Amino acid sequence: MRLLRLQRILWIGLRFRLYRFVPRFAGGADERRAVRLREALETLGPIFVKFGQVLSTRRDLLPEDLAEELAKLQDQVPPFPSGQAIAEVEKSLGKSIQNAFETFEREPVASASVAQVHLAVLKGGTEVAVKVLRPGVERAIAKDLLLLETAAGLVELLWADGRRLKPREVVAEFAHHLDEELDLVREAANASLLRRNFAASPLLAVPAIHWDFCSRRVMVMERMHGTPISQVDVLRRKGIDIPALARAGVEIFFTQVFRDGYFHADMHPGNILVADDGKYVALDFGIMGTLSEVDKSYLAQNFIAFFNRDYRRVAQAHLDAGWVPAGTRLDDFEAAIRAVCEPIFARPLKEIYFGKLLLRLFQTSRRFNVEVQPQLVMLQKTLLNIEGLGRELDADLDLWQTAKPYLERWMSEQVGWRGLLRTVRREAPFWAQTLPAIPRLVHRLLAEDRAGGLLAALERLEAQNRRRNRLLAGLLAVAAVTAAVLVLQLLVFFPF
Repeated sequence: MRLLRLQRILWIGLRFRLYRFVPRFAGGADERRAVRLREALETLGPIFVKFGQVLSTRRDLLPEDLAEELAKLQDQVPPFPSGQAIAEVEKSLGKSIQNAFETFEREPVASASVAQVHLAVLKGGTEVAVKVLRPGVERAIAKDLLLLETAAGLVELLWADGRRLKPREVVAEFAHHLDEELDLVREAANASLLRRNFAASPLLAVPAIHWDFCSRRVMVMERMHGTPISQVDVLRRKGIDIPALARAGVEIFFTQVFRDGYFHADMHPGNILVADDGKYVALDFGIMGTLSEVDKSYLAQNFIAFFNRDYRRVAQAHLDAGWVPAGTRLDDFEAAIRAVCEPIFARPLKEIYFGKLLLRLFQTSRRFNVEVQPQLVMLQKTLLNIEGLGRELDADLDLWQTAKPYLERWMSEQVGWRGLLRTVRREAPFWAQTLPAIPRLVHRLLAEDRAGGLLAALERLEAQNRRRNRLLAGLLAVAAVTAAVLVLQLLVFFPF
């Protein structure tokens, strides 16, 4: 099956003459090259369409004609027949369109790689948007994922940098998020959580979900009104402050990443509207990213160190996280990071050549055997989207100065006394349950030590005349920790 899919990809590439993008075979001027590329990606299927969506946000890396044409992949992919969409909705809801909705527009308002959206009105007059998965999309994606897994295995086997880049883990991470995107109940839950996170925000609006009308292949949500963020001229005519809009986008992104550890990971312009009051409106919640507390702390330290030009701290953070080999010389790694980052520091977006920057970062990571972190792939993809969007809105945006105050405030809240108190409040119930059980757990551990490993270790310590001192030290440490925990619990539950 994989061989047949590869043959089809090659055939489509020949059919749409994609070889003409290679300079050696380009020939003369080709006015239809952008259209052919878009049509080829549409023909190849959902994963290739998503690749085109990401490319469309990088107008600094693509010629204008390609960027404009690929932007149509964001919400103008050819729709599937309305009859199929209606049949899917009726099957999922267990009732006819007429009984479920007051009105239902047959023509979709938007169509993308995985689903299309129809506008409707519920009984009672509530305006909604109805999202319906494409027929057979699961099979198409499964075929391409098999091909990607094969390619990833070959990269690891045949390329010297293969294992360091972890292509199989990256593909697995991508597949995980695609699987979530194909379940619209999960997407509805994603939207619900993001809406709750930003319930009081003046910057971002998220549609409400109508749960009684949701299933794995159909989702009904509040209809949101606004102007596509890509229509900058229209936004200006409406009196929207574009530089302020760009700064707000940066704040929304960093809030999602560092406050919540939960972020929209498909932030291309087709998924963003701007309300008439200048508020962002998020759409399409199929791909969301998550970060652990460890990841957030690591990223924040790196960002702040970078903003302060503290490249030694950046290098140390990589070593502490285990992302570079333990024997790496810190001064060499620091110098390499400085050589990459210093030329772009404090420049507006329009003066930063990200193509060259990415190339130099790749060369540096290869030199020092920096390992790719699959859990951050979605964040890296989102950063590309955000940077491309920021460049389109305001090329003079100072990304560093916009983000730095927010990150410094976040780090202060995490590391300072407020962060300590918040951690204690969160962990206190667990401590209260665990501490009384410690003697029983120790007794069980000793009783189940059939191999005698623990007892043998204790005997060796005794033979070395250190057992008594170490045991005493351990008891004192346990007593100290227990006392500290009790004091902290008193502060939490009985604050002065």
